[in-house]
Parts: sequence; structure tokens; C-alpha cells
Amino acid sequence: MITNNNVEQLFKIIDESTETLEEVLDTSYLDALIETGNNLISGQVQIEDGQPNEETRRNLEHFYAEINLSQLDNETIRQVLQLGVLKAAQKDHIQANHQMTPDTIGMLFAYLLQELYDKDAAIKILDPAVGTANLLTTVMNDIHRNHKDQEISGVGIDNDDTMLALAGISTQLQQIKVDLYHQDALDQLIVNSADFAVSDLPIGYYPIDQRVKNYQTHSKNDHSFVHHLLIEQAMNHVVDGGFGLFLVPSNLFQTDQSGNLLSYFKNKIFLQGFLNLPKDMFTNTDLQKSILILQNHGNNAHQAAKVLLGDFPSFKNQANMKKFLMEIRQWHQQNF
Repeated sequence: MITNNNVEQLFKIIDESTETLEEVLDTSYLDALIETGNNLISGQVQIEDGQPNEETRRNLEHFYAEINLSQLDNETIRQVLQLGVLKAAQKDHIQANHQMTPDTIGMLFAYLLQELYDKDAAIKILDPAVGTANLLTTVMNDIHRNHKDQEISGVGIDNDDTMLALAGISTQLQQIKVDLYHQDALDQLIVNSADFAVSDLPIGYYPIDQRVKNYQTHSKNDHSFVHHLLIEQAMNHVVDGGFGLFLVPSNLFQTDQSGNLLSYFKNKIFLQGFLNLPKDMFTNTDLQKSILILQNHGNNAHQAAKVLLGDFPSFKNQANMKKFLMEIRQWHQQNF
């Protein structure tokens, strides 16, 4: 029985059971992965219209008997599910906006967030484009690993029911406290104010102009950029003085709609940082991403004397990366 953090062994079991369901149910790998996750949560093989059959049920139960979820740490479970989604992306040709945020980026988000938050207070983190919740759970797990007594909860929103189903499986199997909502994040939210927002924002145009006409970041002449709108929506649901960390295109402030975004920032938001990810992460410079650091006005928040600007060194150069992270820490100590 697997009870340690052996990701490879655990993934092999999950993968084999998922491929079994994929074949007998004649479905996609992704849907079979969701079925596998639901079986693990319920503790039994779900049967619908006689499928899977008795022989398959026994085989699946044999697979599941090798897993002791109560003895597995959250990161092992998250990483195994991540491998499952990565395989689904290859087999099912999942579109780019549905693919997961890489762990290296998730860890940078976690590092930045832990520099910014109050270690003694309970915190709630909002992700308005939660997807499979890989970024959100990476951040939450890292905070919990470093501050075990920290009370932390999450809120995730997505309009894709398949991605949200995976997010639900991930958070339940990890026993992480996250409330998930299936809706258009640009519609009215029922979320109470969060302390922080984090998100790997989808990039593109939002098609329903009427719905976003009251957003300050909406375009008057064309469809609005959805990533601009989501930044505004997320920060509107973060407490006074609360931070937002967003993965955005590096050309965020160089488009014909950037004026609307900067105008929104002017009276409500402090632009505290803009950090470019390493160029060697991207096959094309046009695809380069950056981490945007924002802070709401209020609650004694102030503009940093020096906005945090720079380029992350290559992740392959650990010495330079360590030095850069120390510079970020010094910036925070000098400005907050």
C-alpha cells in the first residue's frame, strides 16, 4: 500500500485505473480521470447503466486498495493529479487556456504572497479563473508548509464545469478548504471580500459587451480584454489594502487598451510590482508572461517608494535566482 510521497508510484495506479475507465466507458482520458477522482473520494466504484461491469469494478477496487489517502501529503496528491491533467492535455488536445500553471510559477506566487501577508491572521485567497486549482492549491500548500498554524481558505471561480470538477476533486482529496463556484467570473459574485487574489489569467477578448459596460477597464470601441476585466473584478473583491498577484502578458501596458487599465489603477490601485518571467520559459517573446503585483487603496496602504521591477533569472541558475529572491525580500522590508 502506498502511504508515502512516492508520486511516480501513485500516478501509475491512478493512470492505470483512468485508462481502464477510459476504455470501458468509451470516454476521454480527462473524463475518466474525473471519474477516478470521484471514486477515490466516495471510496467506491460508481456504477451507472451497468458500467463499469463487475470484472472492471473488481480490478478498479484492487487499484484503489493500494492507495491510503489519509497517509499521503497534499503536495503528493496535487502533483499526481497534475500529471493526470498533463496526460489528458496530450491525449485529449486540451486548449491552451485550460492548461495548468507550471509549478515553478506557482512557487514564485507563493514566495511573493508570503512576503506580503500577515503571518498571524487568517487569510482567504480568491482565484477568479481557478481552472483545476493547481495554482491556488500550490500557494495554499506552500503557506501551510511554512506556517502550519496559519488558518487559510480559498475561493475559486470558473465557468468550465470540467475544470471545476477537477478542482473539486483536487481540493477534496487534499482536504483543503476551498469554496468553488461554477459561473462567469465577470457576472455578479457572491464572494465575501478576500484578503488576496491570485490568478493565471486567461488572455483574449470577452464577447459579452453588455455585461461589462460598467467595468472601468471595458473598451468603448471593441471587445474588452478579459484579463483586464478579471483584474478589476478580483481587486473589487479584495479587502482594503489587500494584494492581488496576477500572471499577465508582458506587454500588458503596451496595447491599445492599456490606457483603460491604467485609468482604473489611478484612483483605486497601487501598482507595486511587475516582474518578467525568464525568457527561456517561452518559445516566442510575444508569449512572455509577467507577475503583476497590485494593492488596493485603504487600510494604511501606500505606494511603494520604488516599484518592484525586474526580470527573473533563468530557473536553471539557482544562485542568481536565490539572489533575486533576496532582493525582493529587501524591497518588501524597505517599502512596507
